[in-house]
Amino acid sequence: MAKSKFLKRPVNPVEIVSGAEVSELLSRMADTAFQGKNLAIAVDVWEQMLKKDVTIFFGLAGAMVPAGMRKVIVYLIENKFIDCLVSTGANLFHDIHETLGKYHWQGHAMANDEELKDEGIDRIYDVFAVEDEFQSADAYCYRFSKTLKKRPYTTREFLYLLGKQLSKGAKEDGILTAAYKANIPVYCPAIGDSSIGIGLAMNPKEENFLFDVIGDVKETALIAARANNTGVVYAGGGTPKNFIQQTEVTATLMGKNVSGHKYAVQITADAPHWGGLSGCTFEEAQSWGKIAKKAKMVTVHCDTTIALPIIATALAKRMEGFRRKRVQGVEGSRVRG
Repeated sequence: MAKSKFLKRPVNPVEIVSGAEVSELLSRMADTAFQGKNLAIAVDVWEQMLKKDVTIFFGLAGAMVPAGMRKVIVYLIENKFIDCLVSTGANLFHDIHETLGKYHWQGHAMANDEELKDEGIDRIYDVFAVEDEFQSADAYCYRFSKTLKKRPYTTREFLYLLGKQLSKGAKEDGILTAAYKANIPVYCPAIGDSSIGIGLAMNPKEENFLFDVIGDVKETALIAARANNTGVVYAGGGTPKNFIQQTEVTATLMGKNVSGHKYAVQITADAPHWGGLSGCTFEEAQSWGKIAKKAKMVTVHCDTTIALPIIATALAKRMEGFRRKRVQGVEGSRVRG
């Protein structure tokens, strides 16, 4: 048979090497197929972002903190693997819960939920949490909000100040305290859709706490516009993914010259054929101008609790000895008076 343009690289079976580093294993998996190969490509793309002048947006969705992913995100923040975090309110609330010294508990997906209700235990698939402790965290958020001035706050301002407050008594860093110390901005565009919002609504007779969510939209668009290059990493989809995607569209409407995110990694368990954003492809996003035409991109179809720790561990090895400078134009500490 004549040489085909399609037959460029053979599949090489993975060899098992006792005691091999995760990074080394993933390098061999790059010669395989399916999601093993995509996992290896994800590490390569993220590594390229870290070693070039790229502002990295990280989207965090799903119940990742209850599932034990808090310290993974803290590591990404502390080691400058990400520059801007956009999260669901739920993950940040669970982070507050753990930073206050409380736990999520290993449970069982087939537990009797009526019995759990009687014992005041909430279930997130196979994770348990104590409802009274959640209510204490709700109350903490409420009391904190009462210390702030009566004006609208962007979620970045609110979460920066909350991280500052939490850091005063935290025995170990959570996401918000690590972001505060590293001066990484954290945004939560759907903050009302979480126990943080529930906590701030505790007293129905009081004037509502106000968030400037349009300020969030403007700020993130300007971060993207001021960057020399931008990249995205999505752990799950949902609101964080869309919020980061739309920075390029918003920046264009502001008259800024942007061409879409140039690097893109997503970990998702959703499929594109249902039409939801969590499963939509980066190719689809190119039609909107959200992802650059020639972007380096990969989708890993996998549970984030499997893929993210593996990717982060491989990156930790590959980035040993490399000192990444903080990119310009991304600040988390700007708080108006």
